[in-house]
This record gives sequence, C-alpha cells and structure tokens, in this order.
Amino acid sequence: MMPAEVPRWKKWLSYLFELHVESAPSTHNPHLYVSLRRGRYQLSTAHAIYSYEDLYTNFLYAFRQIRFDRLPGEDVLLLGLGLGSVPLMLEQVFRQSFRYTAVELDPNVIYLANKYTLSGLASPVTTLAADAHAFVMQQEERYSLICMDIFLDDIIPAAFQQMSFLQALRETLLPDGLLMYNCLYRNEEDKVATERFYREYFLKVFPEGAYLNVDGNWMLVSDKRVLSIKKG
Repeated sequence: MMPAEVPRWKKWLSYLFELHVESAPSTHNPHLYVSLRRGRYQLSTAHAIYSYEDLYTNFLYAFRQIRFDRLPGEDVLLLGLGLGSVPLMLEQVFRQSFRYTAVELDPNVIYLANKYTLSGLASPVTTLAADAHAFVMQQEERYSLICMDIFLDDIIPAAFQQMSFLQALRETLLPDGLLMYNCLYRNEEDKVATERFYREYFLKVFPEGAYLNVDGNWMLVSDKRVLSIKKG
C-alpha cells in the first residue's frame, strides 16, 4: 500500500493555511489529527506536534550533527512513532539504510503512520502497539540507535524520566550506540525541569552525554563523541 496521495492544489493551499485531513481520536490521545501544512503531513494533538515529515525540526537539526558512520550497526529502536518522521528523514534526507522497530502505545497513531508515511518507505519498519516502558524494561535486543520521543500531549510521562528507565536504555544500546532523548525546552518551567533531568539523571547514567538545543527542545544524546561538533 502506498501512502495517501495529496492533490497538487491541496499542497499549494497548504502553504497558505493548514488543511485538516483526518481525525483519529483515541483513549490515549483524545484530540489526535492529521493536517496538511507547507505541503507536508503533520500529526498533532491539542497542545503538541507529534510529527511533521522532514520539518520535524527537533530531530532534523539533531540528525545534522550526528556522525552516522560512527554507529555500530543498522538496527534502530523508535520509542514513540508519531507519523514516522524519524525513519522518513533518515531515509530520504540523510540517505541512511536502517532497520526500524517502532514501539507506540496508541494503535491509532500506528494506523495514521502506516497510512500517510511508512507505506512509502523502502526501509523495513516493524511497529508494535505496546507500552514503551515495559518493552525497554523486559526486552533483550540491542540497538545501534535509540530515538526516545514519547509525549502524552506535551508531557513526558514520569516513568520515562526515572533513573531505572535510563539504565535500561543504556543496556539496550549496542557498545558505541547512541541514545537521542527528546525533551521540551520552550518556557521557563520546561527549561528548569529539563536542565534538572539532564544534570541530575541523564549525565549520571551517560557521563559522556551532551545536549543539542533544537528549536524549542533539547535533544539529549548519550555520547558526545558521535557528534560532528561536541556540545553540552
């Protein structure tokens, strides 16, 4: 199945204003919908953008600073799927060949990702409708790259910010693998919480870690040696 085609006139209109495409509310996301904006599909909730093709700038700006040639393999774990912006960008913008396992709690998000993005990719993407916390704590596979991008609306659930979860993520990485952990950094409350999490939790588990300031978010990375420019 190929992704849903967009008429050319709708793409043109979407550069003038956002066009609603489909709503798929669920118990996990009561205001989940796809819209067309600037010629691209965007997945949103009431207070957050979950995914925005190659304009999902949090990961786009971060990927520009990653030395993909330093990664030890081709297996990528996605915690939180959105509309599939991460595999889309890695394949179509950064020309990377990876195998993906995507863990997403909301079956409606998986449905939308398959309909509008994943079915058009050459990269293999296995989607699991499961709790990402339980998955990480129980599974034994190891990955070259882990992209942690879990929000309920605009909040990271507390379970994903515990030391035990970060330690489990560390054990889920291959030696010399990389964790990318997306955090909000928009207002003063976000900044205080994210800086505290980075300093008091993240760096204790990943002492070689760093952060990238990416368009209103901080992208925490587990090993600054994989960055093209060292930061953090």
